[in-house]
Amino acid sequence: MMASTELAPQHSPASEIVAVLDRVTKQYGASRALHELSFELGRGEIVALLGPNGAGKTTAIRIMLGLTRQTSGRAELFGQSPRDRRARMRAGAMLQVGRIPESLRVREHIALFCGYYARPLPLEEILRIAGLLGVENKLFGELSGGQKQRVLFALALAGDPDLLFLDEPTLGMDIEARRALWVEVRALAARGKTVLLTTHYLEEAEALASRILLLKAGRLVAHGTPAELRALGGTSRVCCRTALGRAELLALPGVRGAAQEGERWTLTTDAPEALLRALFRRDPALSGLSVAATPFEEAFLSLTGDGAGQ
Repeated sequence: MMASTELAPQHSPASEIVAVLDRVTKQYGASRALHELSFELGRGEIVALLGPNGAGKTTAIRIMLGLTRQTSGRAELFGQSPRDRRARMRAGAMLQVGRIPESLRVREHIALFCGYYARPLPLEEILRIAGLLGVENKLFGELSGGQKQRVLFALALAGDPDLLFLDEPTLGMDIEARRALWVEVRALAARGKTVLLTTHYLEEAEALASRILLLKAGRLVAHGTPAELRALGGTSRVCCRTALGRAELLALPGVRGAAQEGERWTLTTDAPEALLRALFRRDPALSGLSVAATPFEEAFLSLTGDGAGQ
C-alpha cells in the first residue's frame, strides 16, 4: 500500500482479473480527467473508488463500461475491449441517470431490462435481492427516493452480471435499507461477483470494501485496505488524566497536538505505541486512558486534501 503522486499500478490480490486500467489518460480538450491511472479488479472483490468531486471517478467507470474511449493507455473488461459486446453483457451498472419513465411499474421496468439478456436472473430473485418485494406493482413515479434507488440496483442485476458498478447505491436510503443493501452486496461478492463502488458515505466504503482506491485530479493518490489508509492519512488520539503539563506532553515522541478539557488531555499522535510507553515512564499514575484510531473521514480528507467531502 502506497500514497504519492507516483504510485505503482494497483494489483488485485485475486487470482482472476476481471477488469484492468493500465496507464489510462483521458483528455477533454485542454482538460485532463485522468492521468496514467492504473488498477485491476479481481473476481469476488468489493473495491471502493473514492475521491473529491471532479477526481475522475465517473470518467474511469465510463471507460471501463465502454461508454467513452481513453485518450491513451489500455482498458480491458474480461480480457477484451470494454466496447466488445461479449464483455459488456457480463457487466451491470447502477448509474445516477437523469430520468427513467415514471409511468411504468417496478415489475415492468425490471422485466424490460431482463429482456436484453439471454440468461437473466429470475424476476422474483431480483425483487428479493433489491428489497422490492411488496412494491413491485407500484408505478416508479409513486416510489420514495430510496425505493427508486433500489429499482436502479435491480436493473443493474438484471443480466446476472459478473462485474457490478454501483454509483452512489444507497443515496436517499434510510439506515435500515442501506444496511440491508450492504448484506446483499456482500452476498454477491461471496458468489464470486466483483463490485466497484463509489459513494459519498465513507462509512459505507469502510464497511464494504476490501480495497479502497483514492483519486484526486485524475491520479491515484493512495490505495490500500481501510485500516491502511486510516493509518496512513491521519493520527491516533490518546486521551488520559496525567500530572504532566502541556509543555511536557508536547515534548513526548510522536505528539502533534495536545488539548485539555477539564482533567483530561487529548493527544494527537502518529506514533501511539511510542507515546504510550513514554507516558507510562513519565507518569506511572496515569489514568483514564483510551486510544482511538483516526476516523476514516479525517484520513480521507488528509490524503485528498479535500474539505468539501466526496
